[in-house]
Amino acid sequence: MKNSSPNRKNILPLLKPFGLLLLAIIVFSLLARYLYGRGTTLQEYADSRAAESLADDTSEEAPSTDAYSPETTVPETVVPETTVPETTMPETQDVSALLPGTLPEENPLCTVYQEGFYYEPLGEEVIDYITGVSYPKEGAAEISYEDLNYVHVLHYDFNGEVTQGELICNQAIAQDLVEIFYELYVAEYQIEKITLIEAYDGDDNASMEDNNTSCFNYRAVTGQSSLSKHALGLAIDINPFYNPYIRYTQENGRIVLPEGSEPYTDRSLDFPYKIDSQDLCLRLFLEHGFIWGGDWNSMKDYQHFQKTLD
Repeated sequence: MKNSSPNRKNILPLLKPFGLLLLAIIVFSLLARYLYGRGTTLQEYADSRAAESLADDTSEEAPSTDAYSPETTVPETVVPETTVPETTMPETQDVSALLPGTLPEENPLCTVYQEGFYYEPLGEEVIDYITGVSYPKEGAAEISYEDLNYVHVLHYDFNGEVTQGELICNQAIAQDLVEIFYELYVAEYQIEKITLIEAYDGDDNASMEDNNTSCFNYRAVTGQSSLSKHALGLAIDINPFYNPYIRYTQENGRIVLPEGSEPYTDRSLDFPYKIDSQDLCLRLFLEHGFIWGGDWNSMKDYQHFQKTLD
């Protein structure tokens, strides 16, 4: 009995620190439950955070199914169609503003080759229009009104647009002209303008300077007193400004018409609207029996085509 008391006294000091440690552990455990889980364990809290992190990662990789549900229609990008304007050929039957003032189907003497390409004898309106200008007002002429025809054609101008053209010619070449000009029209061959010489008061130089294609004009050969083939309606000048008339003089000089067309006298150069051996216009006129002024030796008349009657 005497020996046991000292041992108990020795143990008690050791239990006191152990009790304090145990108490600290319990307090720390309770504090941790409060701070980290609001009633959950640390493991439960760790598991919940891992689950939340996984959910966050998944939401970044895969968009919401609502945005790509099968019922959602994604609008297509619609490219507007380009509308190319159609080339509209002029209403060739509506020529009330043009000479001779009658529609082709109303004139039994009118010959229609193709739509917009026809010829007919001169009407009274045409006769009144040309008399005193391209046709002599007084005195006898070597050609009568009855020998002439009014010719209507279509052609492409220098803007590439279809326009109407008028000619007066000898009735002997009227069919040739509608056939030739129709072929040029189909090939979209460009002729700047085809207007009766009356628009220039019968002045051939003014007509050439304006690059007007013309046929009949009762006048003499340039620089001579004899009648030109134009006076008989058997000659035509095509795009004259780019295909000038050139005559050489005894003084080693030359005359170039129209005025201002000198740059186009060098036929070795390449430029638009030039009539040469490769030109469709030249080939067509030759096929129809015309002579080209560009083949003459004493002078050159690159714009000029004429036909001799048998």
